Amino acid sequence: MEQHYKLHRLNELADNDQEFILALASTFIEEVPGDAKVLKLAVESKNYLLTYQTAHKMKPTVDMFELGILDDLIEVQDWGKHEQTDKDITSKLDIVLAAVDRATNEIIQDFNL
Repeated sequence: MEQHYKLHRLNELADNDQEFILALASTFIEEVPGDAKVLKLAVESKNYLLTYQTAHKMKPTVDMFELGILDDLIEVQDWGKHEQTDKDITSKLDIVLAAVDRATNEIIQDFNL
């Protein structure tokens, strides 16, 4: 449990209310993997606005679950925000996608979702 994500901040926020933490974990599973797919497609198609919007949307959840990729996600977001056409963001995107995938699988197992 909690190898690819951390519940420290969630426990503080929820005051150890396990039902609330389960609800947040369920929300993570419902939203973040889908957002990651959108982010991947947005970067691949060089849709800078969608890249920015999607990465920006993902930041609070990635931060709350402490996936350890916030700086990488911000770089992807800024690539989109500033339309950095001369920069290859693929390696940062790959780090984000892999971390989301690992955390998603682990949360599904840990919470029996």
